[in-house]
Amino acid sequence: MNEAAGAAGGTATGGTTAEVCVAGGGPAGAVAALLLARAGLDVVLLEKHGDFLRDFRGDTIHASTLRLLDEIGLADAFFALPHQRVPTVGFTSDDGSEYTIADFRRLLGRFPFIVFVPQWHFLDFIVGQARHYPTFRLRMNTEAVDLIREPDGLVRGVRYRTSDGEHGEVRARLTIAADGRHSTLRRAADLRLREFGVPMDVLWFRLPKPPGGQAVVPYGVGGRLSRGRVLVFIDRGDYWQTAFLVRKGGYDAVRAAGLDAFRAELVRLLSVLAPVVDVLRDWDQVSLLSVRVDRLTRWHRPGLLVIGDAAHAMSPVGGVGINLAIQDAAAAARLLAEPLRAGTLTPRDLARVRRRRLPATVVVQLLQRLVQRQVVARTLAGARPVTAPPLFRLLQRFPALQAVPARLIGLGLYAEHPPPPVADLDVPAVARSDSAAETSISANGRGVSWG
Repeated sequence: MNEAAGAAGGTATGGTTAEVCVAGGGPAGAVAALLLARAGLDVVLLEKHGDFLRDFRGDTIHASTLRLLDEIGLADAFFALPHQRVPTVGFTSDDGSEYTIADFRRLLGRFPFIVFVPQWHFLDFIVGQARHYPTFRLRMNTEAVDLIREPDGLVRGVRYRTSDGEHGEVRARLTIAADGRHSTLRRAADLRLREFGVPMDVLWFRLPKPPGGQAVVPYGVGGRLSRGRVLVFIDRGDYWQTAFLVRKGGYDAVRAAGLDAFRAELVRLLSVLAPVVDVLRDWDQVSLLSVRVDRLTRWHRPGLLVIGDAAHAMSPVGGVGINLAIQDAAAAARLLAEPLRAGTLTPRDLARVRRRRLPATVVVQLLQRLVQRQVVARTLAGARPVTAPPLFRLLQRFPALQAVPARLIGLGLYAEHPPPPVADLDVPAVARSDSAAETSISANGRGVSWG
């Protein structure tokens, strides 16, 4: 397909050309698209939904992401979004003891805290910034459904389907699959997934703040450990985002017992919830997150790179999933921008992204699995009364050690940095259109060769 054909398309008989096609408008895909457009590359971002407004997605922004935003001059604008800053994470036990697990105030730098911001606000913010670059195009209501592959296996883009039932193509030098833990493009590429067992699933729901401003837990992010039960609370300003952990596959049994029993169990665990649990009137108010931990053994095919949840699904333990995915995006943009500009991109370049990101992924997953096995699984088993794990007691006895989990959660093993911007790139004051029919070719004037 040539550029003229791409410019005429966007329907079942046409298509789009670009240097990079990013499939999936979640945190990894949106940030990758922003950073690559900022580096002067012609980028098309595909998002299958018509907006980003979906509840109970990860909302945790850590210092690693805040530092990345600061490097590209967006941190101050980010803090204009509705958000809550949380300096500590901890748990309470049956005997009322409190255990601080991570104290982010011990982190050096501008961001000694973690931030909670609704993910739809974050994604709107990132995409809004990307739209200011003439090399960025966004197509909403457009789902990548298959890869375009040459006979030799080289990936040349994606085939998509719109919400109106139209079909088309985006042909690109590089395709980035950031389409989530159930990735369609990962399956199309036949990449092998290594799965690790998990002991729990999570029921997410909202509870209003109890009257009189009484705190549910003494932390902005806090948990309640009890025999057979784990509750986690996130302070979202005027309500608590609440996670009720159940044994893997145990949701059906909880639901079969009925909402009355569910509400009574919440009150049994924390009597302060008694005035507010009646807001739960229907199971539709409770969202099930089927927890999984996995990672690909290979993140690329020629012309294709997989990042974020599509490359490694993370447990909610530590709330690191979004930030790890964004670090993937930053590493990919930094390592691949120059080969893409020079027209020299090779599978070896793509493999460098996995080599860079694999240590951080492996370490985080090992720590998550350790917590799941030593804390979550033992607590949910309910075989004996819950006492604080030895690690919790150690952190409470020597508070300086609380900087260690704060560092691992907030910053990770190492920082990723963005590629440099193109100095002479014209950034207009008015953002570009996000029409689903947008198919114009990059304003940077570089041709895209398919052969």
